[in-house]
Amino acid sequence: MSELFNFTLTKDFTEMMVRFVICIAFNWFIIDRLYYRKSQRRDFYFTFLLTSIAIFFLVFFMIFGLDKLGGKTSMGIGIGLFGIFSIMRYRTDAMPVREMTYLFTIISLSVVNAIASSATLLEIILTDIIVTFAMWISERYLKIQHTKLIQYDRMELIAPERREELIADLEKRLGVKIYSVAVGSIDMLRDMAILKITYDDAGMTSSDTVDGMLKLRRVNLTEVN
Repeated sequence: MSELFNFTLTKDFTEMMVRFVICIAFNWFIIDRLYYRKSQRRDFYFTFLLTSIAIFFLVFFMIFGLDKLGGKTSMGIGIGLFGIFSIMRYRTDAMPVREMTYLFTIISLSVVNAIASSATLLEIILTDIIVTFAMWISERYLKIQHTKLIQYDRMELIAPERREELIADLEKRLGVKIYSVAVGSIDMLRDMAILKITYDDAGMTSSDTVDGMLKLRRVNLTEVN
Protein backbone atom coordinates (compact mmCIF):
# COMPACT_ATOMS: atom_id res chain seq x y z
CA MET A 1 0.00 0.00 0.00
CA SER A 2 2.87 2.32 0.75
CA GLU A 3 4.02 1.98 -2.85
CA LEU A 4 0.96 3.94 -3.97
CA PHE A 5 2.30 7.00 -2.16
CA ASN A 6 5.90 6.63 -3.27
CA PHE A 7 6.46 9.50 -5.70
CA THR A 8 10.16 8.87 -6.23
CA LEU A 9 10.97 8.89 -9.93
CA THR A 10 12.88 5.84 -11.08
CA LYS A 11 15.75 5.99 -13.53
CA ASP A 12 13.65 4.22 -16.19
CA PHE A 13 10.82 6.72 -15.85
CA THR A 14 13.19 9.69 -16.05
CA GLU A 15 14.82 8.26 -19.16
CA MET A 16 11.39 7.64 -20.70
CA MET A 17 10.31 11.24 -20.12
CA VAL A 18 13.51 12.63 -21.63
CA ARG A 19 13.05 10.47 -24.71
CA PHE A 20 9.38 11.43 -24.87
CA VAL A 21 10.17 15.16 -24.83
CA ILE A 22 12.74 14.71 -27.61
CA CYS A 23 10.34 12.59 -29.68
CA ILE A 24 7.38 14.96 -29.34
CA ALA A 25 9.54 18.03 -30.00
CA PHE A 26 10.69 16.69 -33.38
CA ASN A 27 7.29 15.24 -34.30
CA TRP A 28 5.60 18.53 -33.39
CA PHE A 29 8.02 20.41 -35.64
CA ILE A 30 7.29 18.04 -38.53
CA ILE A 31 3.52 18.24 -38.00
CA ASP A 32 3.16 21.93 -37.24
CA ARG A 33 5.97 23.60 -39.16
CA LEU A 34 6.19 21.33 -42.21
CA TYR A 35 2.81 19.64 -42.70
CA TYR A 36 0.17 21.96 -41.23
CA ARG A 37 1.63 25.21 -42.54
CA LYS A 38 1.02 24.02 -46.11
CA SER A 39 -2.08 21.83 -45.84
CA GLN A 40 -4.06 23.52 -43.02
CA ARG A 41 -5.67 20.14 -42.20
CA ARG A 42 -6.60 20.16 -38.51
CA ASP A 43 -8.01 16.64 -38.68
CA PHE A 44 -4.66 15.16 -39.70
CA TYR A 45 -2.83 17.45 -37.24
CA PHE A 46 -4.93 15.87 -34.47
CA THR A 47 -4.34 12.35 -35.80
CA PHE A 48 -0.58 12.70 -36.25
CA LEU A 49 0.07 14.24 -32.84
CA LEU A 50 -1.99 11.79 -30.81
CA THR A 51 -0.68 8.84 -32.82
CA SER A 52 2.86 9.91 -32.00
CA ILE A 53 2.12 10.13 -28.26
CA ALA A 54 0.17 6.87 -28.08
CA ILE A 55 2.69 4.81 -30.04
CA PHE A 56 5.66 6.09 -28.06
CA PHE A 57 4.18 5.08 -24.70
CA LEU A 58 2.75 1.82 -26.02
CA VAL A 59 6.06 0.68 -27.53
CA PHE A 60 8.14 1.87 -24.56
CA PHE A 61 6.04 0.05 -21.98
CA MET A 62 5.88 -3.10 -24.11
CA ILE A 63 9.67 -3.17 -24.26
CA PHE A 64 9.91 -2.23 -20.58
CA GLY A 65 7.47 -5.01 -19.66
CA LEU A 66 9.47 -7.60 -21.60
CA ASP A 67 12.61 -6.55 -19.76
CA LYS A 68 10.87 -6.92 -16.39
CA LEU A 69 9.66 -10.39 -17.35
CA GLY A 70 13.15 -11.45 -18.31
CA GLY A 71 12.47 -11.37 -22.05
CA LYS A 72 15.05 -10.28 -24.56
CA THR A 73 14.31 -7.16 -26.52
CA SER A 74 15.88 -7.29 -29.94
CA MET A 75 15.73 -5.47 -33.21
CA GLY A 76 13.40 -8.21 -34.43
CA ILE A 77 10.81 -7.19 -31.82
CA GLY A 78 11.20 -3.57 -32.83
CA ILE A 79 10.74 -4.35 -36.50
CA GLY A 80 7.70 -6.48 -35.66
CA LEU A 81 6.10 -3.67 -33.68
CA PHE A 82 6.96 -1.21 -36.42
CA GLY A 83 5.30 -3.50 -38.98
CA ILE A 84 2.13 -3.71 -36.89
CA PHE A 85 1.78 0.03 -36.57
CA SER A 86 2.83 0.84 -40.13
CA ILE A 87 -0.02 -1.20 -41.63
CA MET A 88 -2.70 0.55 -39.59
CA ARG A 89 -5.48 2.01 -41.67
CA TYR A 90 -8.75 3.75 -40.92
CA ARG A 91 -12.10 2.47 -42.16
CA THR A 92 -12.97 5.89 -43.57
CA ASP A 93 -11.85 7.69 -46.72
CA ALA A 94 -8.51 6.62 -48.11
CA MET A 95 -5.61 8.68 -46.77
CA PRO A 96 -3.74 10.71 -49.44
CA VAL A 97 -0.17 9.71 -50.22
CA ARG A 98 1.33 12.84 -48.63
CA GLU A 99 -0.55 12.31 -45.37
CA MET A 100 0.35 8.62 -45.36
CA THR A 101 4.02 9.55 -45.75
CA TYR A 102 3.84 11.89 -42.77
CA LEU A 103 2.06 9.24 -40.68
CA PHE A 104 4.70 6.67 -41.65
CA THR A 105 7.51 9.05 -40.66
CA ILE A 106 5.91 10.00 -37.34
CA ILE A 107 5.35 6.35 -36.45
CA SER A 108 8.98 5.62 -37.34
CA LEU A 109 10.37 8.36 -35.10
CA SER A 110 8.09 7.36 -32.21
CA VAL A 111 9.16 3.72 -32.42
CA VAL A 112 12.86 4.59 -32.80
CA ASN A 113 12.80 6.92 -29.80
CA ALA A 114 10.96 4.36 -27.69
CA ILE A 115 13.02 1.22 -28.39
CA ALA A 116 16.54 2.63 -28.92
CA SER A 117 17.59 1.85 -25.33
CA SER A 118 21.16 1.03 -26.33
CA ALA A 119 21.63 4.35 -28.17
CA THR A 120 22.76 7.52 -26.46
CA LEU A 121 20.60 10.63 -26.37
CA LEU A 122 23.00 12.30 -28.79
CA GLU A 123 22.58 9.48 -31.30
CA ILE A 124 18.79 9.64 -30.99
CA ILE A 125 18.78 13.42 -31.46
CA LEU A 126 21.05 13.17 -34.51
CA THR A 127 18.72 10.53 -36.01
CA ASP A 128 15.71 12.78 -35.43
CA ILE A 129 17.54 15.73 -36.97
CA ILE A 130 18.44 13.75 -40.09
CA VAL A 131 14.82 12.63 -40.63
CA THR A 132 13.43 16.10 -39.95
CA PHE A 133 15.95 17.73 -42.28
CA ALA A 134 15.06 15.26 -45.04
CA MET A 135 11.36 16.12 -44.59
CA TRP A 136 12.14 19.84 -44.74
CA ILE A 137 14.22 19.48 -47.91
CA SER A 138 11.48 17.41 -49.56
CA GLU A 139 8.74 19.90 -48.66
CA ARG A 140 10.77 22.90 -49.79
CA TYR A 141 12.27 21.71 -53.07
CA LEU A 142 10.15 18.79 -54.30
CA LYS A 143 6.88 19.68 -55.98
CA ILE A 144 4.16 17.11 -55.37
CA GLN A 145 1.86 16.66 -58.36
CA HIS A 146 -1.48 15.01 -57.76
CA THR A 147 -3.92 13.40 -60.17
CA LYS A 148 -7.70 13.54 -59.96
CA LEU A 149 -10.69 12.64 -62.13
CA ILE A 150 -13.31 15.35 -62.57
CA GLN A 151 -16.61 15.81 -64.37
CA TYR A 152 -16.45 18.76 -66.76
CA ASP A 153 -19.35 20.59 -68.39
CA ARG A 154 -17.86 22.90 -71.06
CA MET A 155 -17.69 20.49 -73.96
CA GLU A 156 -16.58 23.13 -76.47
CA LEU A 157 -13.20 23.42 -74.72
CA ILE A 158 -12.18 19.76 -74.89
CA ALA A 159 -11.07 20.00 -78.53
CA PRO A 160 -7.26 19.59 -78.90
CA GLU A 161 -6.81 23.03 -80.46
CA ARG A 162 -8.43 24.68 -77.41
CA ARG A 163 -6.33 22.89 -74.79
CA GLU A 164 -4.83 26.14 -73.43
CA GLU A 165 -8.31 27.59 -72.91
CA LEU A 166 -9.37 24.39 -71.17
CA ILE A 167 -6.45 24.52 -68.75
CA ALA A 168 -7.04 28.23 -68.07
CA ASP A 169 -10.72 27.59 -67.30
CA LEU A 170 -9.88 24.70 -64.96
CA GLU A 171 -7.24 26.74 -63.13
CA LYS A 172 -9.69 29.61 -62.67
CA ARG A 173 -12.46 27.39 -61.32
CA LEU A 174 -10.29 25.09 -59.21
CA GLY A 175 -7.74 27.61 -57.99
CA VAL A 176 -4.77 25.29 -58.55
CA LYS A 177 -1.88 25.08 -60.98
CA ILE A 178 -2.65 22.44 -63.63
CA TYR A 179 0.20 20.77 -65.49
CA SER A 180 -1.67 18.45 -67.86
CA VAL A 181 -5.19 17.39 -68.85
CA ALA A 182 -6.30 14.12 -70.46
CA VAL A 183 -9.80 13.71 -71.90
CA GLY A 184 -11.49 10.42 -71.04
CA SER A 185 -15.06 9.29 -71.59
CA ILE A 186 -17.59 11.72 -73.07
CA ASP A 187 -21.33 11.76 -72.34
CA MET A 188 -23.05 13.53 -75.25
CA LEU A 189 -26.50 13.19 -73.68
CA ARG A 190 -25.59 15.16 -70.59
CA ASP A 191 -22.88 17.30 -72.19
CA MET A 192 -20.30 16.07 -69.70
CA ALA A 193 -16.77 14.71 -70.04
CA ILE A 194 -14.42 12.95 -67.64
CA LEU A 195 -11.05 14.69 -67.42
CA LYS A 196 -7.92 13.47 -65.71
CA ILE A 197 -5.92 16.44 -64.42
CA THR A 198 -2.43 16.59 -62.96
CA TYR A 199 -2.08 19.54 -60.60
CA ASP A 200 -0.24 21.11 -57.69
CA ASP A 201 -2.55 21.06 -54.67
CA ALA A 202 -0.93 23.93 -52.76
CA GLY A 203 -3.65 25.51 -50.66
CA MET A 204 -6.31 23.04 -51.76
CA THR A 205 -7.78 20.24 -49.64
CA SER A 206 -10.04 17.34 -50.47
CA SER A 207 -12.98 19.12 -48.84
CA ASP A 208 -12.80 22.17 -51.12
CA THR A 209 -15.84 22.80 -53.32
CA VAL A 210 -15.99 24.27 -56.78
CA ASP A 211 -18.55 26.69 -58.24
CA GLY A 212 -20.68 25.71 -61.19
CA MET A 213 -21.29 22.21 -62.49
CA LEU A 214 -17.66 21.13 -62.09
CA LYS A 215 -17.45 18.43 -59.40
CA LEU A 216 -14.36 16.92 -57.83
CA ARG A 217 -14.75 13.20 -57.27
CA ARG A 218 -12.86 11.00 -54.81
CA VAL A 219 -12.23 7.99 -57.04
CA ASN A 220 -9.40 5.60 -57.73
CA LEU A 221 -6.72 7.26 -59.81
CA THR A 222 -6.88 4.85 -62.73
CA GLU A 223 -6.24 5.66 -66.33
CA VAL A 224 -9.30 6.88 -68.22
CA ASN A 225 -9.99 5.13 -71.50
